[in-house]
Amino acid sequence: MYNLGPPRGARVLVAGGCGGIGREVVAALAAGGARVAVLDLERSIREHPVPAGVEARAVDAGDEASVMAAFAALSKDWDALEGFVNLVGFSPQLEPVGAMPAATWMDTVAGNLNAAFLLCRAALPLLKKGKDAALVNTSSGLGLRSMPGYGPYSASKAGIVSLTKTLAMENAPAVRANAVAPAAVDTQFLVGGTGRDSRAKHIDLDGYVKAIPMGRVATVSDVAGPILFLLGPASAYMTGQVLYINGGMLTP
Repeated sequence: MYNLGPPRGARVLVAGGCGGIGREVVAALAAGGARVAVLDLERSIREHPVPAGVEARAVDAGDEASVMAAFAALSKDWDALEGFVNLVGFSPQLEPVGAMPAATWMDTVAGNLNAAFLLCRAALPLLKKGKDAALVNTSSGLGLRSMPGYGPYSASKAGIVSLTKTLAMENAPAVRANAVAPAAVDTQFLVGGTGRDSRAKHIDLDGYVKAIPMGRVATVSDVAGPILFLLGPASAYMTGQVLYINGGMLTP
């Protein structure tokens, strides 16, 4: 029998667990008998409380001190992890690189690529103590094929793919590291991200859907399923891979 998701009792940490995809992943993990903890912005935790039995800790994933403090507190209760999911990220208001303030570029890279580095580095010691441990990062189809206005987001998401492949090579066989790369998903992220101020929509959904062979935008369950697969024993021989989730719009 093949199990989708980690075995019962597995300890799984979900960074960005209060976002749209994160809430779906957390609920599925808890329903499957995993022990789950969440890291997210304080505002996100307040606006989207975690389910009963799930531990939540506030963190600014782009700040090294905040990440280290959150993991130090977690390690007092959990001495190991069997799974870590990084769903942290955001996209700024769209503008061309040539007209972009340096602060916008720096903030976007910090909130995506730098955050992934800090979170994965902090999670690795706990994952190496776990059994059949798996790490799942979140990239994007825009990391492979960029579009005007998405410069820093695309660059940072491409970096996450390279980071994930490096983690896979450096930490096998103790820890598997893979990534998912969704296209647009019907969540608050389309207007910036959960816990962030929404300034403008990032996509013309009607026009976007016309380019998708499956004829619709992704739902959170479309992304949560592949994440659970990468966390579980059915993907035990997969590491350093990227699963593209885009309804057939991009087939690398």
